[in-house]
Amino acid sequence: MSLNDRDALAVLHAVIDPADGNGLIGRFYARWFSFEASPRDLFPPDMAAQRATFAHALNWVYGELVDQRAEEPVAFLAQLGRDHRKYGVLPEHYDTLRQALYTTLRDEVAEAWTDAVGAAAEQSLNLITGVMRGAAEAELSPAWWDGTVVEHLRVSRDLAVVRLQLDQPMPYHPGQYVNVAVPQCPRRWRYLTPAIPSDDTGAVEFHVRAVSGGLVSNAIVNETQSDDRWRLSNPHGGLHVDRDGGDVLMVAGSTGLAPLRSIIMDLTRWGENPRVHLFFGGRYPCELYDLPTLWQVAANNPWLSVTPVSERNGDPAWAADYPDVTPPRGLHLRQTGKLMDVVTRYGGWGDRQILISGGPEMVRVTKAALMAKGAPPERIQHDPLYR
Repeated sequence: MSLNDRDALAVLHAVIDPADGNGLIGRFYARWFSFEASPRDLFPPDMAAQRATFAHALNWVYGELVDQRAEEPVAFLAQLGRDHRKYGVLPEHYDTLRQALYTTLRDEVAEAWTDAVGAAAEQSLNLITGVMRGAAEAELSPAWWDGTVVEHLRVSRDLAVVRLQLDQPMPYHPGQYVNVAVPQCPRRWRYLTPAIPSDDTGAVEFHVRAVSGGLVSNAIVNETQSDDRWRLSNPHGGLHVDRDGGDVLMVAGSTGLAPLRSIIMDLTRWGENPRVHLFFGGRYPCELYDLPTLWQVAANNPWLSVTPVSERNGDPAWAADYPDVTPPRGLHLRQTGKLMDVVTRYGGWGDRQILISGGPEMVRVTKAALMAKGAPPERIQHDPLYR
């Protein structure tokens, strides 16, 4: 029965700690690279982020298998296989990957390993590697898209807008995110979200905030120059607005504005849309960097309302060095306070489609605050918090 043996699958699931990328997952990668040296050169020197991402992914897949839900894991694994082409992973690499993961799971389970657990491990790893390899081999789209930086705007001390011209257009849905590699940090991929819909000319725009300790984000904000060559991988994510699904609440923290901005710009193609109320938050008023653009969109699309929110009422001294982002009259008055507090001050929004975008902690607390006010969780969308 193997994949139907929930007890055996639960034993495997129990040893995969999503918060411990240095444990079982670290031992898996070490064993894989000992079996076959060539995959090591495909990944960045510092494997911490890669291990953490894989730990979360593997934990989720086994959780779904325990609950006997295979449809979403199969779709996820297919996307993972297509996406791994960007590293240069070849079909034959999946054989040693499967062998290394099986051996690592067996060692971790130790005395709890039985014939039933072994069969579940064999069948589940056949599924994982088989779907990934099959999807990678069947995919006809490019493994990556290359592009040239044409503009780098420093809009705040730790915020930058980067515009690229891709060598060929990249198809993606508004709200999706992509993996990006920059020349300053070879083989270190970082998820970024295009801030404009897919463009037939190959134009794409990203909004990036430097994260404390973030090697790639700091390099993008502080070191990016025109003519730098970037590489983008396949799009991910399902953040979207159903135009027949009722009115919409959007909550954006800092550069979390990017996917919601892309969706809003895509909606302008239609004359009629559900009402969209966007709350756009930052620490200081000066960090509400895109208010002039949002004002222009709202001025021509009466279905869009924008409420700016800043945690502090005034700007710091360093803000004098950056562009004034105060929009013309026409937006709602700027509110002061925590973004989640301002949003929930207006009610529970339980009758809306709700899209939240920003840092993981901002998304967690905003979602919890809205649910506490009565918003149904199934109406709330956000990207995976571990990406």
